[in-house]
Amino acid sequence: MQQKLTLHNDIAEVPLLGEFIEQVAQQLGYNASDTMNLNLAIEEAVVNVMNYAYPEGTTGDILLEANTTDTLLVFTIKDSGTPFDPTQADDPDTTLSVEERPIGGLGIFLVRQLMDSVAYQYTDGYNILTLGKKLPEG
Repeated sequence: MQQKLTLHNDIAEVPLLGEFIEQVAQQLGYNASDTMNLNLAIEEAVVNVMNYAYPEGTTGDILLEANTTDTLLVFTIKDSGTPFDPTQADDPDTTLSVEERPIGGLGIFLVRQLMDSVAYQYTDGYNILTLGKKLPEG
């Protein structure tokens, strides 16, 4: 299975992302809970690209690909924005109260918790974030 979606760095396009993820998850037999988690993780990663990858006032594309291996559903998020490796971010200290915690950092933490694999590379001028989720049993 291989499907692709291209979005612009515009939050108004997030509903298209949700439809894409739901279609892929349904095709592969994920239950409602896993589909919701996939949607949450992928949306978090893509919205971060929309908000931070391109300079203010600049339009850029975000390519999302969904592929399967023998055991994984793999989402690849590719953009030509400012290089940024979200996998290098430290996990937030969730033992601190909300008031004590610095702002930010929860997004990639959430992605790491919801996905089975998270990898980043910067190649040929592109940020490439790869997120994997085990395929449903059956």
